[in-house]
Amino acid sequence: MKINIKKDRMTRDERWDAILNRKPLDRVPVWGWALGFAVVNQGLSIVDFYNNPQKSYEAQIKNADKFGFQEIPYTGYAQVGGWEFGGEVKWPSGEYAQAPTVLKHPIETPEEVWDLKVPDVKTAGIVPILMDIAKLVEKGGSKYILGFVQGPFTTATNIPGADKLVKWMIKKPDVAHQVFRLAADFQSALARYWAESFPPERLMIMGAEPATSNQLISPAMFEKFALPYIKEVHENILATGIKHIHMHICGEQNENLKYWQKIPYGSPGMVSFGHEVDLETASPYFPDTIIMGNIEPAIIQTGTPEQVYEATRICIEKGKKHPGGFILTPGCELPPMAPEENVWAMMQAVSDFGWYE
Repeated sequence: MKINIKKDRMTRDERWDAILNRKPLDRVPVWGWALGFAVVNQGLSIVDFYNNPQKSYEAQIKNADKFGFQEIPYTGYAQVGGWEFGGEVKWPSGEYAQAPTVLKHPIETPEEVWDLKVPDVKTAGIVPILMDIAKLVEKGGSKYILGFVQGPFTTATNIPGADKLVKWMIKKPDVAHQVFRLAADFQSALARYWAESFPPERLMIMGAEPATSNQLISPAMFEKFALPYIKEVHENILATGIKHIHMHICGEQNENLKYWQKIPYGSPGMVSFGHEVDLETASPYFPDTIIMGNIEPAIIQTGTPEQVYEATRICIEKGKKHPGGFILTPGCELPPMAPEENVWAMMQAVSDFGWYE
């Protein structure tokens, strides 16, 4: 595929200003969600993304400049909760691992739940690394800083393990609610720590909720066990003066959209979706919220450049219709080993179909 991409007319910060203030844009912004991909593309290891803030920051900046992404460097991972509450994690290694996984959960039995305490947010698990990268972003002159506050439901599943927690939701709901209480309190404390560490007006907060997918829980369980805690954490984030929350609604969540629309995201907020949720289906639920999405990552990993180009075109044409604003992104993290030519094909589609003039 021939690559002939138009030159941008806005800088990264100028485009963020336009997105967040609902002003005209030059083109569709692209959040590449290039975490492991960024470091691999710059000749580093995926472990560097999580363990070496300086290398991770530099790789993410270079990668964003190379492809024209809207990235703000950060670190985060879906397994938050396991390490932070006293368990152990295994760092990614090998060809197919792309994120840390919980090696040992902090608790194993219902009885242990009642003795568990919210850890010191300043020293817990990955939090110091999150802050180190954010300080580099601030020092690097970026107008906006991205803070990571994981969704409380997913955080909770990582404390005893999703298999145990889901069983407790059915058989021991009081125990399950206590785990969610701990997770929500931790993430609310983390939000306050972000607002104390950086100017709230410069912060955007990102989180994700892969564990609320209907592949794991029913919509009824979402309403009972997820909705109250997510809503509470988002309200606590906004109460700090932070104005923008980006929540990634991961996986098959079509039946949950009616609940997700009840949660505050800021002014404006952002919601992104896995490829299982059609953007035109999601749009009516979030008319005043920026929607983000949602090219299937597997296509970017295994498809041809032509297939990636076509999938990107479809996303752009659906997303540009949304009244609240649109940012193009993969349906989840950009695969670390994605062929570079496929990423360029994605950006070529943006150049061909994503301009607003």
